Amino acid sequence: MIISFTIRTQGPRCHDITDKVASWLKGQGDGLLTLMIRHTSASLLIQENADPEVQHDLLSWLDRLAPPADHPSMGWVTHRYEGPDDMPAHLKAAIMPVSLQIPVQKGQMMLGRWQGIYLVEHRAKPHERQVAALFQPLPGEADR
Repeated sequence: MIISFTIRTQGPRCHDITDKVASWLKGQGDGLLTLMIRHTSASLLIQENADPEVQHDLLSWLDRLAPPADHPSMGWVTHRYEGPDDMPAHLKAAIMPVSLQIPVQKGQMMLGRWQGIYLVEHRAKPHERQVAALFQPLPGEADR
């Protein structure tokens, strides 16, 4: 079964999509969930969901690695057509996951106690992002 989730973003932020995905999986059996973001300037990530400082520090670290293209250290960047945040967003997405695979048992993702699934927006302006989701039941599960 394949679906697509739409997530509206409002600038750089870690958007928790765990509950949205978990709701879709209810009633499923055992299998494997694959998620893939359908954009080149955003990422997916499994990360701590207890302390929001983790997400803040992650975004700050990414900004240190790839500041806006108008920052003096980014003079080498040639792709600037869509604004100073575009190429840094592509760089951030290049070092972060764009797809995830998560085991599912009795319709529940086998995430750790403090783990959540995040869409990480790297662009400054609001966007409507699409995450493709595929649930593959284990062989024989569909017959139960």
